[in-house]
Amino acid sequence: MKKVNIAIFASGGGTNCENIIRYFKDSDEVCTALVVSNKAEAPVLGKALKLGVPVQIVTKAELNDEAVMMPLLQQYAIDFIVLAGFLPLVPDFLIEAFPRRIVNIHPSLLPKFGGKGMWGHHVHEAVKAAGETETGMTVHWVTPVCDGGDIIAQYRVALSPEDSADTISEKEHALEMKYYPLVILRALNETF
Repeated sequence: MKKVNIAIFASGGGTNCENIIRYFKDSDEVCTALVVSNKAEAPVLGKALKLGVPVQIVTKAELNDEAVMMPLLQQYAIDFIVLAGFLPLVPDFLIEAFPRRIVNIHPSLLPKFGGKGMWGHHVHEAVKAAGETETGMTVHWVTPVCDGGDIIAQYRVALSPEDSADTISEKEHALEMKYYPLVILRALNETF
């Protein structure tokens, strides 16, 4: 595999982003070259800077402007995009420019509990309300259909009736921390 530059797009706290940066920190094959956020106050920005990764804040209008985003990604020679809690929909021009080179993580076993409005705690509350006996994480390719891309990997965890939405979230998040960097590496090895 050639040296691959990844950009991580994130909107929130940045635990996945930080985990991915640390995972690839000493890699000869993968460089986290840029972190992009749509929120200027997102804690992910401070975490990335602390780990020496450049950051860029983009407004919704900028995200949807090819004349802004493509030069930004070219400036950092980005080969692959990782979504890590990035809430806006990725514009079609980016999906076309990075075919099967954008991955997303979703906190449920897709196709269950996916689509519009299904992010973060909303997903875990829906899993609890449905009385599910298991949940998990899904990593999938990004397409123009929200949470509709081909599934790359899924990992499961058992639930008990006593689990609250918070404990469901904790169980699912532990899977993300353990497996997301490994799935990204596998996708990179298959792509490059």
